[in-house]
Amino acid sequence: MNARRVYLDSSALLKRYVLEKGTEEVERLFRDAYSKRVVLIMSAWNLGEAVGVLDRKRRRGDMEDDVFNSLKVALLGDVKRMVALGIMKLVPVHTMLLVTAWELIEKHHVYQADALQIASARYESAQEFYTADRKLHAVALAEGLNSILLGVDG
Repeated sequence: MNARRVYLDSSALLKRYVLEKGTEEVERLFRDAYSKRVVLIMSAWNLGEAVGVLDRKRRRGDMEDDVFNSLKVALLGDVKRMVALGIMKLVPVHTMLLVTAWELIEKHHVYQADALQIASARYESAQEFYTADRKLHAVALAEGLNSILLGVDG
């Protein structure tokens, strides 16, 4: 049985570490990965973006330093372990993906980071694309990805 190739953007990835609407679905994907039913895919860019979001929560006072540190360690530990087990693919940011992203920026008027998510998912032939960002979801659908919008009604 071949594992499904599932791409997580940064907003989807963070739902594993910050309890919010959509967390249960992301937890299921991680369980499926450990059961070898899914290979999780994400851009290496996501790690910095995710740590940045956690840091912003800490700076605003929404998260204590010790919580920030434990979530960061959990995130980086999960990625390291899952890549080593072959159940997660970390897509490096390289020139070809950036050029593809630039084309998407002009076509859909999105940020570089969002365009890179779509370019990376297509590059890795992801069968599913998970995001909690409505605009990114719409662009992913327009680009032919099987996009699933997490944690948002409607």
